[in-house]
Amino acid sequence: MKNKILALIVFVAIATISKAQISGTVFELVDGNKQTLFGANVYWENSSVGTISDMNGNFKINKVNTTNKLIVSFIGYNSDTLEIPEKKKNIEVVLTAGEMLSEVTVNERQAGTRYSRMEIGNVQDISGQELCKAACCNLSESFETNASVDAGTSDAATGAKQIKLLGLAGKYVQFLTENIPNLYGLSQPYALGYIPGPWMTSMQISKGTSTVINGYDAVTGQINVEYKKPRQSDKFSLNLMGSSHGNVEGNIDAPIKVSEKVSTQIFAHAQNRFIKMDHNNDNFYDSPNVTQYNFFNRWDYFGKHLTMRFGVKYIDETRKNGQISKDHPTYIDSLQPDLYKIKIHSQRGEAFLKCGYVFPEKDYQSIAVITNFITHHQDSYYGHNDFDASQNSLYANVLWKSAFGGNEKHSYTAGASMKYENLHQNLNDSIMNDIEAVPGAFFQYTGHFGNFNMIAGVRGDYHNQYGFLFTPRLNLKYSINEYLTLRASAGRAFRKANILSENSFLLASSRRMVIYDNLDLEEAWNYGATFSANIPIKDRLLNIMAEYYRTDFVKQIVADFETPGVVEFYNLQGKSFSNTYQIEVSCEVLKGWDITGAFRYNDVKQTIDGNLVESPLMSRFKGLLTTSYRTKLEKWQFDFTAQFNGPGRIPSTASNPEEYRRDDKFKAYNIFNAQITKFFKKWSIYVGVENIFNFTQKDPIIAAGDPFGDYFDSSLIWGPIDGRKFYLGIRFAIDRD
Repeated sequence: MKNKILALIVFVAIATISKAQISGTVFELVDGNKQTLFGANVYWENSSVGTISDMNGNFKINKVNTTNKLIVSFIGYNSDTLEIPEKKKNIEVVLTAGEMLSEVTVNERQAGTRYSRMEIGNVQDISGQELCKAACCNLSESFETNASVDAGTSDAATGAKQIKLLGLAGKYVQFLTENIPNLYGLSQPYALGYIPGPWMTSMQISKGTSTVINGYDAVTGQINVEYKKPRQSDKFSLNLMGSSHGNVEGNIDAPIKVSEKVSTQIFAHAQNRFIKMDHNNDNFYDSPNVTQYNFFNRWDYFGKHLTMRFGVKYIDETRKNGQISKDHPTYIDSLQPDLYKIKIHSQRGEAFLKCGYVFPEKDYQSIAVITNFITHHQDSYYGHNDFDASQNSLYANVLWKSAFGGNEKHSYTAGASMKYENLHQNLNDSIMNDIEAVPGAFFQYTGHFGNFNMIAGVRGDYHNQYGFLFTPRLNLKYSINEYLTLRASAGRAFRKANILSENSFLLASSRRMVIYDNLDLEEAWNYGATFSANIPIKDRLLNIMAEYYRTDFVKQIVADFETPGVVEFYNLQGKSFSNTYQIEVSCEVLKGWDITGAFRYNDVKQTIDGNLVESPLMSRFKGLLTTSYRTKLEKWQFDFTAQFNGPGRIPSTASNPEEYRRDDKFKAYNIFNAQITKFFKKWSIYVGVENIFNFTQKDPIIAAGDPFGDYFDSSLIWGPIDGRKFYLGIRFAIDRD
C-alpha cells in the first residue's frame, strides 16, 4: 500500500512539473532564413524566473503563477513578449533586428554595436542607434565609438579624411554600399563625406579575409553601409544640426508606397560651413569650407519570387581653403593674387540595379544580377597646381546560389563578374589615361557540420594590365559550446593603385610627387584568429572578443615621405607587414546602462629606402571606453566616449631649416566626447561636445607663412586638427503605422 501511495505521489509530481513547464526554440533571421539563436534570454515578465537558449536555440522554463507573459530577448534584436495560453507547452520565437515583430513588441534597448554570433566570419554590426551616439554627420564620423576603425584627417589643407583598419590605411579596405563595391579611385580622399549619417540604417565591418563574391580587393576587410529601406523606414525623418565651427546641415528622407509591391524613398542632404576659423594663427583656415548637395532616390519591388532594387544618386560638393585675406579675413575667395588658395569641385553620379529571383519549387536556389555605374568629375586647383580628372566605372555581378542535393547545410554560390574603369587625369600640362578591365569568375562553398562551419572560396580574374589573378579565401568557425566561439581566416587579396587620384591632396604641398615606372599590382595575404565569449550573468550577457590579425605584403606600392620636399611612390623591396592585437569587452551592467572597453596594439612595419622601419603617422596602440545610459522611461540618454591614442613615428624633417623642423615622434594623446539626448514622442534634441579638452596637433602645416616656397607641407598629420567643437541637433520622425 505504501508503495502504491509513493508511486501515486511521484506520478502526480511528474505530471505537475510537466504541466508547469514550457519549452521552445529561439530563431533569428539571417538573409531571410531562420537560424537557431543560442544565448537568448527567456524570462517571465516582472519575475526572477528565467533561462537561456542552448546551442540549438532550445530552452525550457518553469511556469509561474504571477504572469503568463514570456519575454524573449537578445542584445541587438527586438525583444518579443508572448502571452502563453495555459495549456501551451511548446513555442517557437523568431527575433529580428530593427523590424517590428509579428507578436507584441516591447521597446527594449538594443546594443548599438555587436559581433554577429551566427556569421562564420568576424563581422561587427553597427546599428543606427549606435550612429546616433555622436553627431555622425557622415561616414567619416561614424567610427568615433568603434574600437576597430581609426578615422582622422590625412591632410590639413584640403580636409581629406581617411580611416585605418588592422593598422593599414583605408585604401586597403573594400567599401560597399548595400554589398556593391563603391567609394574607390578618384573619390577616395573625400569619399567618407559622401554618405550622410542619418541615411544609414546600419553598417557592417568585416575584419580580415572576406568572401570572394565581391572581388579580389579587401586586403584588410570590408565596410558595408546599408541605407534606409522604404518598407522599414519611418514615414518621414528630419535631422538638423549646427556646430560651433560654423557647420550647418540638414537631412530628410521619406518613403512612398506606390502599390503593394512597389515603394520608393527620397533622400536629400545639404551642408555648408559658413564660419572660417584660424585658432592656431597660422594664417590658414583650420578646416575647409565644404558646401555639399546630395540627393538619392531608390525604388523597391517585392514580388512573390522576384525582388528588384534600383537607385540613383547625385552629389555636388565644393571645398575651399587657403590663406586668410589681409583685407577680408573671413572671405575665402579673395582676389589677392599672392594668396595660396585651394578649390575642389566634385560632381558624382551613381546608379545601381539589383534583381533576385528565388525558384518557387526549390527555395534554396536563387539567381541574382547586380550592376552599378559611377561617373565622377573633379575640377580643382591647389595653389599653382591645376588638377582635373574624370572617372567612369561599371560593375556587374551575376550570382547563382544553390545547395548540394537540396541540403542547405552544404550550399554554394557561383558566378561571374566584370569591372571596367576609365580614369582620365590632367595635372597642369600632363595628361594621363588609364583603362582597367577585369572579367572574373568565382565559386564559394558554405558548410555546416554541427558546431563547425566553414566558407571556402576561390576566384579567378583576368586583369588587362597584370594578367591572371588567383584568389583563394577561407573562413572557419567552431562553437565550443553555447558561450564560446573560435574563428580563423586566411586569404589572398590584390589591389590596383591609382597613385595620383588617390593622393591628389598631396598637391596642396610643395612636395614633388615622383611616381616610378612599372608599378606592381599590390598583393597581400591576410591571416586572422578570434575568440569570443558570451557569458550570461543573470538576464544579461558579458561579451568578450579577443583577436589577432596579420597582413603580409608580397607586393606593395611604398609612399616614401622620408625626404622633405618629395614623396616617392615605388615598388616594395623587402618586407611589409601589419600585426594587430585587440581585446574588447562589453556589457549592459545595469538596465539601460551599457559599457564597452577595448585595447588594440599595432605592430606595423614597412621597408622604406632599404630599411625596415615603423610605418609613419600610426599610433602604436588605441584604447577606447564608451558608456551609454538611457533612463527608465527612455526620456534621456547620456553618451560618453574616451579615446586613448598611443605614440608613433613622424617622417624626418631634419634637413629643413630649423624653423620648419618637427619632432620625429609624437606622444600619446587622449580625446573625449560627450552627448546628451532628450526624447519626445516624435522628435528628440541632442547636444554634444567633441574633443572636450581641445587637444590638437601643434602647427600641422609646415611653412604655412610661405605656401609657395620649398618647405610648405600639410601632409604630416597624426592627430586632430579641429579643436573643441560644440554641436546642437534636432531629429524628427513620423513613425510607420
